[in-house]
Amino acid sequence: MNGSQEVKGVIYHWNCRPIAGKLFFFFVVIATVSLYVAIDADEAEKPPGRWYTHRETSGKTLTHEQEMAIKQLESLGYVSGSKPAPQRKGVTTYNKDKAYNGLNLYVSGHAPEAILMDMKGNELHKWSYDFWPDIKPSKKSEAQQYWRRVHLFENGDLLAIFEGINLLKLDRDSNLLWVFHGKPHHDIFIDQYGKIYILTRKAVIDPKYNKEKPILEDFITILDANGTEIKSVSILRALENSHYAPMLNRMKKEGDILHTNTIELLDGKLANKSPAFRKGNVLISIRALDTICVVDLDTESVVWALSGMWKIQHQPTILNNGHMLLFDNKGNNGKSRVIEFDPFSQEVSWIYSGSEDAPFFSAACGSSERLPNGNILITETDNGRAFELTPDQKIIWEFVNPNRAGKNNKLIASLFEVIRFGPDISFDWLDKNQDCNELQKKCTSFVKIENGK
Repeated sequence: MNGSQEVKGVIYHWNCRPIAGKLFFFFVVIATVSLYVAIDADEAEKPPGRWYTHRETSGKTLTHEQEMAIKQLESLGYVSGSKPAPQRKGVTTYNKDKAYNGLNLYVSGHAPEAILMDMKGNELHKWSYDFWPDIKPSKKSEAQQYWRRVHLFENGDLLAIFEGINLLKLDRDSNLLWVFHGKPHHDIFIDQYGKIYILTRKAVIDPKYNKEKPILEDFITILDANGTEIKSVSILRALENSHYAPMLNRMKKEGDILHTNTIELLDGKLANKSPAFRKGNVLISIRALDTICVVDLDTESVVWALSGMWKIQHQPTILNNGHMLLFDNKGNNGKSRVIEFDPFSQEVSWIYSGSEDAPFFSAACGSSERLPNGNILITETDNGRAFELTPDQKIIWEFVNPNRAGKNNKLIASLFEVIRFGPDISFDWLDKNQDCNELQKKCTSFVKIENGK
């Protein structure tokens, strides 16, 4: 007798023997269990840090549950991903004649350290500091296992952020100079007087938004050169105290409600076009609202905001030509792109979105920078890759994070940012027996690498 009937999603043929059905169920169960074991094994292989597989309060008495929720929220970091690592690593492409030659500083998810390298990828110096040496790596939170952002001073001192925990200042030999315990996150900006502008956050119960569950409230915080707090402005209150307060209607009501990820002090070059851009105001990026804003730190209010052209954005920055450059993580039909646009007319003058031969995507982080020669330096964080583009979008320098882990080194560490320092920056502290000019010549000597070999 021919025909079939569907039973709980499995189709049996009437002319099959009963034993065949039983064997089928047996193999389905075995396959399903094997799949979950494989997934758990992949997770178990991940070392401390942030790794991916690469293609190719209110004064109210809190309950115990609320206190635990606040502690968990304040320790929020970036969840480790899973992307297969490519075989190529280090500098894979370098065209000296077209690149903006200099030195490169990078931080990645493999460890709490920053590495300075030349254009060929040779390591010249490394800063490293484990703030919790007595805690086993497997017991540390993810945010304790790497630096999210750093700033290098000309004398070799370094600022480093343990995401949502503290800000360290180290000397060039990685000795601790001071620490700020203010839950800094994402970004650092240093003004001409040495003041430090950072983003900080605090988990609170705010009945206006949620009477039971905590929210993360972001702040713009200013420190002096010794790490002492001067001022702190709530970004949430700055929005409330502005004409842009209706934006908060689309804000979620618990957890990381804003996720501010960029801070840049304005120099006033656009003040003739809008007083909102006067010197001393601050440009920020609010990822959870898909919005970039300018905050007046004197009135503690948002005086300019723009959204709608991007999604989950990072690192807006004002260029010398008055335009803005921005890393748009998911606004390109769910894919990434970097765009240059006029902040007043919103006219887009330049877009890079990758290609089939050179795909480009970072879901959670990323950075982009216009170099003095007109090239663009982009960090594709989740895929552990940074590359330099000419204005006509030719890749003339590429670096793939060499830090690998897992079985057969199949995991690649997130590459949070690569920063380029040109020949006008002095690095004579690197080697007291070597002239700085000779060092720069060494670091920018010509190398040609083709097809990643």
